[in-house]
Amino acid sequence: MKSSLVAVSAAVVVATLVTGLKDRAALQERFGLGSAGKPAPELMMMGRVKPTDGPAGNPEFNAQLVADKIEAITSPPPALDTSEPDAAASQPAASQPAAPQTDAPPAQTVAQPAPVTPPIVSAPPAPQQTAAAPQPAVDESALRYFASRGDKVRLQAEISRLQALYPNWVPPADPLAVPQNGDKQLEAMWQLYSDGRYAELRKAVADRQAADAGWQPPTDLLDRLDVAEARARLVNASDLKQYATVVDTAAATPSLLTCSEIDILWRVAEAFIQTERAQRGQDAYIYILKNCTNPAERQATVEKASTLLAYQPMQALLALERPAADGSREFDAIRDNLARRFVAEGNDDPNLAVAPDYIARLEKLAETEGLASDALLLGWYQLRRNNDADAEKWFRAARAKQDSATASQGLALALIARKAPEEAEEVMFRWRTDSEDATSTYLAATANLMALQPPADLAEDVLHRIAGEVIARKYVPTAQQFGWYARSLNQFQTAARWFETALAWKPDDEPSAYGLVITREQLSDRNGVLDLQRAWAGRSSRITNLEDTSSLMPNALTPPAKGGLAAQQPQRPPAEPLPAERRVTLQPGAEVVVRAARPAMETMTVPRVPRQTRGCSTTIDAGQLKPADALSRGWCLMDINRPMEAISAFEAALQSPSRKVREDAAYGQSLAYLRAGLSGNAAVAATKAPQNRQRAAELQVAILADRALSAFDAGRYRETLIYLDQRAQLQQERIDLMVLRGYCYLNLKMYGDATRIFEAAAATGSRDAARGLADVRNVTHPDTNN
Repeated sequence: MKSSLVAVSAAVVVATLVTGLKDRAALQERFGLGSAGKPAPELMMMGRVKPTDGPAGNPEFNAQLVADKIEAITSPPPALDTSEPDAAASQPAASQPAAPQTDAPPAQTVAQPAPVTPPIVSAPPAPQQTAAAPQPAVDESALRYFASRGDKVRLQAEISRLQALYPNWVPPADPLAVPQNGDKQLEAMWQLYSDGRYAELRKAVADRQAADAGWQPPTDLLDRLDVAEARARLVNASDLKQYATVVDTAAATPSLLTCSEIDILWRVAEAFIQTERAQRGQDAYIYILKNCTNPAERQATVEKASTLLAYQPMQALLALERPAADGSREFDAIRDNLARRFVAEGNDDPNLAVAPDYIARLEKLAETEGLASDALLLGWYQLRRNNDADAEKWFRAARAKQDSATASQGLALALIARKAPEEAEEVMFRWRTDSEDATSTYLAATANLMALQPPADLAEDVLHRIAGEVIARKYVPTAQQFGWYARSLNQFQTAARWFETALAWKPDDEPSAYGLVITREQLSDRNGVLDLQRAWAGRSSRITNLEDTSSLMPNALTPPAKGGLAAQQPQRPPAEPLPAERRVTLQPGAEVVVRAARPAMETMTVPRVPRQTRGCSTTIDAGQLKPADALSRGWCLMDINRPMEAISAFEAALQSPSRKVREDAAYGQSLAYLRAGLSGNAAVAATKAPQNRQRAAELQVAILADRALSAFDAGRYRETLIYLDQRAQLQQERIDLMVLRGYCYLNLKMYGDATRIFEAAAATGSRDAARGLADVRNVTHPDTNN
């Protein structure tokens, strides 16, 4: 078994030496050792990188020192080498002192070789030795070792190597007749080297030197051992992702950086990229493609590089592709996967323009192989570039092959973009709970569906399921749209309930508050109008300064300037009311967690006409506007419920030199963050400019209410009570928050406090409070209710 392993290792080593010696010109070019007029490429000049070097390298690089190292590696002409697979490209076997006659046969007791002038340095070559020159010493220890093992392959490789190093050396007529090495200890050392047991070999050498002060190990053995250990350290560091160590080790051992050590080159390239020196990593891959000839290794180089380099650097590597013998291109076998990888990168970066050839290739793959994954790549690529028709085509193809959440989500987004939200809602309904993105896409489809112009004639079951999802998710935009939807049918009581629900979920939702105030005005609820005007004083001029609403009365032909909707179709009777959000059957002694009941909502069967918006229907960069214009745009975006864009607009307005503009911008940005559900950001935004006492109090009240609702939804009832208490110190508690407080007490089994709160709220006519009282009775007296 050992003989087989030795034979295989010898074959690999021979190939290693030959390839390494063939790389001699490339190394000379890479290390700057060529002619003075030829610039040296940046790659693989590892001598520039010292252990403490940064990405820029060390400007004090000693070129002559590196030249000497490379000469020691590459000076012999191409020949076979007996280096082990873990050895570097062949190095000349250095001389060793004459061994004692008792340890080695006479063939080894020769004089030490004279130094040979490296042929690739710029100094003139030394005069050729005359025939009378003394024969240099030849280290035949490896030759004897391989002969003693009967390894003909390695023996022949070693003979070839020695002939290349010493042209006048004559091998034995019968290599197998070379007497066995009488130095058994040295044979054991070579065996340790062959087995890769380098630490044991170091110890064996040290032990023998300690026991025999006159003995010196063969220089060839030590040189091979140094390189093998460096390789092992580099591979281990690479496996442990210690990339700085990989670079340092490669810099200290340039003999590893040849095509015969392709795995080392790959690891060094990766180390450069992982240490934020992508250009050096790219140079390493370019070095391989310019100098290495093994087809499989070249292809593997491109594949490895494609997982680490971006699209543009990869094009520089692919430009080094060589034509194949049959006229095809060298990397055609992997070009399909490259196309997939490049298009996927384009999905992540909408500004990246992938070459049409790759797009066409992937389209052909999607049509011929029919993989849903290929169609998805193309769909997302086109969607990110607003090519909605092409995106829809490929998403439909992906769903035809395999209906998935990702394919459905992409198709829904494409449908929303071309104003087909009804189909988008239908496509996403099945996948609405698959992920947060899927849920967001479904809810966006519902909001767009309810705001269609002209309105779609939706089936009652579709409206019912949309309403159910909106209530379950507490999604304010669609709840608000349901309010406007009901107003378009002149169903003002139902519209008011939807607006109230939206405000219960998002107390600072100004469009919902505006919809509610004009609806109450039309219902002649003057007390309700005054309550809203007081609550929104200083926050919404259109609410506090509500003008004549005659144009908002039923059967008006034109919509109001802001928000209100004209009735376009005759009123239809409402569908059966949705059940309350919470209905539980309580068992005696059971552990019950009760959620605050939400008002039952009525669904309609005819959509509304959407509200008109002014001045901000298009998307522009608010940073290019004047601060005053950015402020106006921010409020406009808030009117049409686009809080995330409003945040950017208010941020631009904060750059104004006017204190009043900055104050309004900070206030508006806080409201925008609150509407987006980011109460923490809202608190930070409020500090960006000084606020007057009234506004500061209003913001604090809104933030505390939002945090109380979030804590209650998370089941943190004691924390909810803390937020409610803090809010109550600033403003009288609203009825809906009193109900929320009552349910906190109920879930904490503080039944007396819950009863007191529910009774007080129920006295105002609150149906939710009355249901709360019923829930308390169900828990405390289950037998009576049964």
